[in-house]
Amino acid sequence: MITRYDATTTYLPSAEELPYSDGKPVDNEFQNLIPNLLQLILSSAWKSRTDWFFGVDMGIYYHPQKPAVVPDGFLSLGVNRSKGGDDEGRSSYVLWEENYVVPILAIETVSKTYGGEYEQKRDIYAQMGVLYYAVFLIKPKARRGHQIFEIYRLVDGEYELLPGDQVWMPEIGLALGRERGLYNHQVRNWLYWYDESGRRLPTPQEETEQERQRADMEKQRAEQEKQRAEQEKQRADMEKQRADRLAQKLRELGLDPEELS
Repeated sequence: MITRYDATTTYLPSAEELPYSDGKPVDNEFQNLIPNLLQLILSSAWKSRTDWFFGVDMGIYYHPQKPAVVPDGFLSLGVNRSKGGDDEGRSSYVLWEENYVVPILAIETVSKTYGGEYEQKRDIYAQMGVLYYAVFLIKPKARRGHQIFEIYRLVDGEYELLPGDQVWMPEIGLALGRERGLYNHQVRNWLYWYDESGRRLPTPQEETEQERQRADMEKQRAEQEKQRAEQEKQRADMEKQRADRLAQKLRELGLDPEELS
């Protein structure tokens, strides 16, 4: 687990002094697109919350004398969503500047270049105390001994594989899973968030389309109400015209319509 360092005895560099990442470029666009989609969905689902942060390709500094570990995506709960003011943001995630709040979930997307996701990185996340660790293979061919999508939970300092392509994480209040979908004009397997009932949380594009459909339905209902009101008015006008014609005929016969009524 992470050691808390005393700033009076150990020099603790600030985020401004540290590299924001490991300087290694991704070798596939989906290594950023996949966690970016998860971030966008959370930003919509948790728009009223300010106690979380989702980092994409951002260095996590867990030891003042060691380089950062850089997951493709990670989620922290119990931290300020924004840091350093409205015009600034985190350049990296430095544990001693985050009150030692360790990310609850780290996500690695594996493409052409293998980066120790099943060994070195996993050991670092376990040492840090990251509760959940997910590995997603961008290409559908699974690596030997591993599934296309795996989520591990930290138990007594070791990661245990959880079953399923959709895994509920009660500490987060969401499930993480994979399914085929459309994002960025591309149909493929993506990672998504799910609620407790297994319903997939919509992407921003899907939310926009749902809002458009709701607006169209409301417009149709309003138009139908308007048509009904116009029909009622027409019926009322016709009834009045019939009554007026009848009253006129009665007067022509020398009868008083009001007395007859």
